[in-house]
Amino acid sequence: MKAYLALPAAFAVLSLASCENPAEKTANADVKGAVEKTADNAAGTKYVFTPASKIEFTGSKVTGKHDGGFKTFTGYFTVKDGVAVGNDHKVTIDMNSTFSDDEKLTGHLKSGDFFDVEKFPETTFDVTELKKNSDTAYTVSGNFKLHGVEKNISFPATVSQNGDAVSIKAEFDINRKDFGIVYAGQADNLIRDEVVIRLDLEAKPGA
Repeated sequence: MKAYLALPAAFAVLSLASCENPAEKTANADVKGAVEKTADNAAGTKYVFTPASKIEFTGSKVTGKHDGGFKTFTGYFTVKDGVAVGNDHKVTIDMNSTFSDDEKLTGHLKSGDFFDVEKFPETTFDVTELKKNSDTAYTVSGNFKLHGVEKNISFPATVSQNGDAVSIKAEFDINRKDFGIVYAGQADNLIRDEVVIRLDLEAKPGA
């Protein structure tokens, strides 16, 4: 009898675990209208991304989650004495390079229901302000253009240096509907609005 009682309890625990929202464990990006960028090209060295850099995301629905990212992107940031300076920092993502942990989902993400990569082949993030909070902690703000919608987002990030390489790491979430991605999913398997974004960017002095 105890075994029969234990099985429903175990399934209930598994069900609750699968329904967790990954975005509840990350910082919410502050989102507002796109701002006019005032050039602040502080003296420094332009660092370009190395192949070790990663841009990944996690989306979820009521029954679970999926991880993905982008295989092709370019970018740079300006560094002086191991510290990111000014606002001459930019990331450009090739949306056709979208991937996920499920081949069928990857195709769906590229369709008009989500990224609509045929119509919007690039996503850009152009930094408008860097606020230094401590030796390694920053608040990064920039105009983020996704799915043809441009808004200014702010999120926490850490900056560190190891030899001639500088890394920027961040983990935060955005609301996809802020950028016109409104596909709801199936009635019994609704897709959550929040999407977690993870940045693990390494850069070295470039030409």
